[in-house]
Amino acid sequence: MAAWIGVACANHVALGVAGGFMQLCHGKAGPVRRLKPGDRIAYYAPTATFGVKDRLQAFVAMGTVAPGDAYQVEMAPGFVPWRRDVAWAPARAAPAAPLLPHLAVSRDGGWGARLRFGLVPISDADWDVIAAAMAPA
Repeated sequence: MAAWIGVACANHVALGVAGGFMQLCHGKAGPVRRLKPGDRIAYYAPTATFGVKDRLQAFVAMGTVAPGDAYQVEMAPGFVPWRRDVAWAPARAAPAAPLLPHLAVSRDGGWGARLRFGLVPISDADWDVIAAAMAPA
């Protein structure tokens, strides 16, 4: 069981949470195929809305990858992204800035560069910090 940070705008993450699925890197197969059932995923949203410079910089959802393989769904003509089903946990958004000093994934200053890949493996300790910050009040 691994832990990961996925990166997407908050409105796209909200669509996945509502539908019980996740997508990564604009629907590419490779990233979602790296995940296995039982893996944990926390989504970091740099912005609230895709294509808009409305900075958010918060963790916005967390869950566990459900049993089953990656699959494709036609969302629009010509757009058939890859997905994984996720059991989303109750969570509240947590600003990233206060957590960064406590996360090993951000300690060497490479945080922003790593996030550009859209899927970043993290340690169990980092997962615990993020999950505690997102725990419902």
